[in-house]
Amino acid sequence: MINQIANDRFEKGRGAQYNPKNKFLKGEYVQEHPEGIDDWEQEKRETEYIYDNSKTLVNTVTSPDVGMVYSANPYQGCEHGCIYCYARNSYEYWGYSAGVDFESRIVVKRNAPALLRKYFDNKNWVATPISLSGNTDCYQPIERKMRITRALLEICLEYRNPVGILTKNALVLRDLDIIQDLAKLNLVHVSTSITSLDEDLRRVMEPRTASYRSRLKVVETLSKAGVPTGIMNAPIIPGLNDMHMHDVLKAASEAGATWAGYTVVRLNGAIGGIFKDWLYKTFPDRASKVWNQISDCHEGKVNDSRFGNRIVGDGKFAELIKTQFQIYCKKFHLNETHTEMNTKDFRRVKVGQLRLF
Repeated sequence: MINQIANDRFEKGRGAQYNPKNKFLKGEYVQEHPEGIDDWEQEKRETEYIYDNSKTLVNTVTSPDVGMVYSANPYQGCEHGCIYCYARNSYEYWGYSAGVDFESRIVVKRNAPALLRKYFDNKNWVATPISLSGNTDCYQPIERKMRITRALLEICLEYRNPVGILTKNALVLRDLDIIQDLAKLNLVHVSTSITSLDEDLRRVMEPRTASYRSRLKVVETLSKAGVPTGIMNAPIIPGLNDMHMHDVLKAASEAGATWAGYTVVRLNGAIGGIFKDWLYKTFPDRASKVWNQISDCHEGKVNDSRFGNRIVGDGKFAELIKTQFQIYCKKFHLNETHTEMNTKDFRRVKVGQLRLF
């Protein structure tokens, strides 16, 4: 059972509860002993959007174990606020904290569509799948207003370049028309991240994401529309959601998913402290057990950067998770087939050319 937190300073609707120091900054502003100040009121932080004209959009992914070669992220930071998110560390490069800043100060790359078009127009570009949400979710709440992800999908369709989507937000269904057109040309795969079916857990672990029921509806709708779709049951956090794997994969298969993947949680860099603070405040009755089991999956540490091991962990508990995943996938007919996306029909669109879909 989730702890009913008595501490008034625990901010509901946020994952991280504080801002750890940015390792790249020499100084920092801190609030010490507010209880010693008369009439001190802690203002609730509203989400701030920072509009940026970026120089680049498409990133080459050098990690050999993440299943992508190129990624593009129209937003940095993520309002979904997932406490375990590996992308938190990257926010320190922007001069912000991996904690509350990451989920409340969102960088919006408003010129992302122009950057993608420029990238495709480069004569050296060879058609290769580009993954949206390789770092942060391309369908987080601000996308409803900005429609940047939709524009990127339109450009991928225009140029016939394959694209992969990973999201926790049902907003992806807004763009079903474009996604269906991409699917007809075998230019898209869509994965939905489903970590559990326990809504109480989701509300504290992934506070601003779509409900699990909504995510399963995404899978069902995409499948019925002929869009190749699957799920990521990730990350697996021992003692929190590992026991939910069977039900998640069963529900996903019944909804129409044809593939599934998983990762074991790893808490590199600033994420370790952020996650531990959240864990002991939210699940004090089992926090030590969860923390120790995570350590057991990474040779006594909660962080792991070794290629191969960092994704699925090692040790007896990690091996148990792997075995269960394989058994359940076989039982529910997941990962039985694999379809390569179409890279043969890529075309560059000349200025003034009539664009036909």
